[in-house]
Amino acid sequence: MNFFELVKHRSSVRKYDLRPVKRELIVKCIEAARLAPSACNSQPWQFIVVDTLELKNKLCDAMLGGAYGIMNHFIKEAPVLVIVVIDKAKWLTKVCNVINDTKLYLIDIGIACSYFILQAAELGLGTCILGWFNERAVKRLLDIPRTKRAHIIISMGYPSVDFKPKEKNRKTLSEISLYV
Repeated sequence: MNFFELVKHRSSVRKYDLRPVKRELIVKCIEAARLAPSACNSQPWQFIVVDTLELKNKLCDAMLGGAYGIMNHFIKEAPVLVIVVIDKAKWLTKVCNVINDTKLYLIDIGIACSYFILQAAELGLGTCILGWFNERAVKRLLDIPRTKRAHIIISMGYPSVDFKPKEKNRKTLSEISLYV
């Protein structure tokens, strides 16, 4: 499938098959994310892969506790969870963040996660990017230092046979583009 077709057909998966995902496929996805561009080449990411059932179940219970339990229960079906941790940015990136009032590291992990999920789709794997979870509980369970942030979790696995991607509801090109 060419790149445009891949982007057109990739969909967030919220219903997974129980088959385990081979680690070499996970490594390919991380390798794709590793090659993503980042501000000042800071590469401010780290990927923590949870693919053992016992730890994944504990992680799901922790991250979905309290008010966070309203959404994302489907992740319990996913055989793999990948926690995307923000590592320290380079000093130049930190300066740019202050001067431009932006958070370049968030842009960087967004790009890296896009590379990750597109590689997964190309391999026949489904993913869903999650931003609503109890970060404090995740960090405590996985012993992530207080100086780091766990902004994103990617659920990953083979889509269930009865998973049907929703029709994409997107703005038209004329609504999002302007030629001057």
